Amino acid sequence: MSNLFKTIRLLLESFLFALKSVIVNRLRTVLSLLGITIGIFAIISVFTLFDSMEINIRESLAEAGENVIYIQKWPWPSGEGEEYAWWQYWNRPVPKYREYERIKEQSQQSEAVCFWSFTSRVVKYKNNSIDDATIWGTTSEFEDTRDHEIRKGRFFTPFEFEASKNLSIIGFTIADELFKNEDPIGKEIKVKGHKSTVIGVFKKEGSSMLGGGSLDNFIVIPIQFMRKITDIRRESANPMILVRARPGVSNDELKEELRQILRSSRRLKPRADDNFALNQTSMLTGMLDSIFKVLNTTGFFIGIFSILVGGFGIANIMFVSVKERTNIIGIQKALGAKRYFILWQFLFESMLLTLSGGMIGLLIVFAGTGIMTSLIDDFKVFLTLGNIILGLGIAATIGIISGFAPAWSAARMDPVEAINTSF
Repeated sequence: MSNLFKTIRLLLESFLFALKSVIVNRLRTVLSLLGITIGIFAIISVFTLFDSMEINIRESLAEAGENVIYIQKWPWPSGEGEEYAWWQYWNRPVPKYREYERIKEQSQQSEAVCFWSFTSRVVKYKNNSIDDATIWGTTSEFEDTRDHEIRKGRFFTPFEFEASKNLSIIGFTIADELFKNEDPIGKEIKVKGHKSTVIGVFKKEGSSMLGGGSLDNFIVIPIQFMRKITDIRRESANPMILVRARPGVSNDELKEELRQILRSSRRLKPRADDNFALNQTSMLTGMLDSIFKVLNTTGFFIGIFSILVGGFGIANIMFVSVKERTNIIGIQKALGAKRYFILWQFLFESMLLTLSGGMIGLLIVFAGTGIMTSLIDDFKVFLTLGNIILGLGIAATIGIISGFAPAWSAARMDPVEAINTSF
């Protein structure tokens, strides 16, 4: 036990020697910190931006629903490296409204089935207009397949969906551009010559990292009203069917049931390939994994060069420190100081410099995340705990690597020669 206390005491004395040296040599300390600070700032800021992009995109994907299957003509790319054979999908039929009705009747694994269709039209209110506003036609299951909040007014009733009422719920941005300071509830807008009464305004969602996912720029109408505006059987109307799985039902189980229903509905032969796509957000997640793996690798190599420059600077300054204190090292060894006492004295000094520089670099990154989040709407920048630990870990490692050679040379000095050395 006495040996343990002795070792701890010597290590503590080594640390205090290192701390005193860092405090006394202020100019050298500042110059040393600068290189490491820039290096840690460079590598962690790159990782922070990439991680923030990934978090924001995955949150957008989560809004689409992890247990929702999208029945479409075109499959989503999976990012697994295979060629996207678009020519095989060109002649596929688009999902039909009657297929939506058939799935509702026959599916046992689904909790909700919804038909969606999209088109762009000029929308007018008095002298205000929006070119190419996105119109979203949907069935009554919209509430069960797409999360949303109503800021003003109300949502459609089931009767209004079926009765072909010319009603609409508009997004926050649409309301702001068309109505300015007026209350849109109860007002009539014109969509391709058809008057539509606004019964609700969606709460502001902000832009989506995936693009086009926010309700702010959409006008949602019943699918029967949508039929008056466009032909929902055409590909230009972007028809799709969304199916949400029942609790406890996996996506694979639901997809297999949907595959059987659609193949039967389209009268496909047993050996014929599917002429429809069953998409899900996990397909995009796989693509994101491969993309961000490349980005993180690239970011590491970008930042590591800055770290290396800072590391060489620390090593150079530590050799200078050893040379300046050669006499002191000789005296310490003559008084009985062990090699590891001298070794740890300089390693502690090196790690103090790099860890201090690392913490300053992380503080700058943290401040930058707050500024970026406040300046850029709908994009949150995160300094994650993992990146904080990574930054401090890199700083400590650079401190050990950069300081070991100078510390080892100091520990191996002959006390007599060291005492007699003059500068």
